Amino acid sequence: MMQNTDSDLSNVGKKAAITEQQVLIAGGGHVGLSFALLLAHHGIASTLLEKMSYPKISPNDDSTRSHYLDSRNTALSRRTVQIYQEIGLWDELQSHACRIDAVQISEQGSFGRAQLNKAEEQVDSFGQVMENAWLGRKLLLAAQQEPLITLIDNANVIDVQQTDGVTLSFSYYGEEEHEQQLQASVLVACDGRDSTVRQLLDIGTTTYDYQQTAIVGVVETDKPHEHIAIERFSPAGPLAVLPLTDPEGDGNNDYQNGYRRSVVWVCPTGEENKYLDDDAHFLATLQQAFGQRAGKFVAAGRRGAYPLTRVLADKQADGRCVIMGNAAHTLHPVAGQGFNLCMRDAHVLAQMMSAQVLKGADIGDPQLLKRYEKSRLSDQKRVIRFCDAVVHGFTHPNPAVKLARNVALVAFDKLPNIKPLVANYAMGLKS
Repeated sequence: MMQNTDSDLSNVGKKAAITEQQVLIAGGGHVGLSFALLLAHHGIASTLLEKMSYPKISPNDDSTRSHYLDSRNTALSRRTVQIYQEIGLWDELQSHACRIDAVQISEQGSFGRAQLNKAEEQVDSFGQVMENAWLGRKLLLAAQQEPLITLIDNANVIDVQQTDGVTLSFSYYGEEEHEQQLQASVLVACDGRDSTVRQLLDIGTTTYDYQQTAIVGVVETDKPHEHIAIERFSPAGPLAVLPLTDPEGDGNNDYQNGYRRSVVWVCPTGEENKYLDDDAHFLATLQQAFGQRAGKFVAAGRRGAYPLTRVLADKQADGRCVIMGNAAHTLHPVAGQGFNLCMRDAHVLAQMMSAQVLKGADIGDPQLLKRYEKSRLSDQKRVIRFCDAVVHGFTHPNPAVKLARNVALVAFDKLPNIKPLVANYAMGLKS
């Protein structure tokens, strides 16, 4: 399926765009679609290529949750919510978003515990939890309806060449396979952890295998979640139970009790099958790890297993090409920071390109893209260090380390001025 299929980029969105310069985006997942919408908000046209086939959807499709316990979910930070508000999309998203009013942190079998509360931090919420399927559906609909965005799916990138611009070659699987080329001022690769564009540009990666696998799914409890997220650390690894919307209605309605919860259960790689194949065993294991904090775990849906590896691109700007999203940095899910970090990257690059257009300059200027890379490194490094410190600090078996981390949790909960700082970083408000 090819949408808005004019392959001559010089004509794409020309009447409405504030510049004739064009942006190519490789990878049409959540980050790629969001970046295209951010560019359109600034009046910049883009063409987005996606390897997979997009589903056929319409604004009138039934929006109820067709798979009550079968979905992956994303925790959107407060800053990510603000970004979607800026481009006018949050009103469409929020009906399936469930706010986080409090975060409880503890370690299995230990005394250390801490809690963040929205009233104490004087915020409306710490973020929102949303089903990936709903977020993707709304992003795709918005992109389909945006005249400055051209969507081409079933497109397999096969070559990238750079001169005064970027020439991208791809094979298109329509009624018959054929090769096409597109030219633009800049190429932004959002094509995932195993990025084809990154490999074609011969950009290496630094990888680290955590030797852990994340079991991700949705469960139901007999106790309402009350908009509380629970972070629990066990000898196997970090765990999280996050609040979700009910099958019908708004998850932010104070008068609704929610019993659905998103679960991220991290186990040593090689042990995942016993949590995937046996619902009773999975629920019993969760119960043992969480105790009664979430109530009784009464039902589990289909689960997926995802090996956890940190992948960092050796560079994120190469000539007129930018590496973004999981292609630039794939992180451990311990604190739910990966997608939110990608959104901050996308927001900054869109703003820099907009400023470049307003002064009549080249949006693909390699020096501009290097400035973007440099501007984002401190935020990225901070998040990576934090995630790794949590993973290694809370899985270290040494009794002295265990005592130290539990004392640190108690100190975090009791000492003034620490919580607001950590909360602001977690919400993406300080980067």
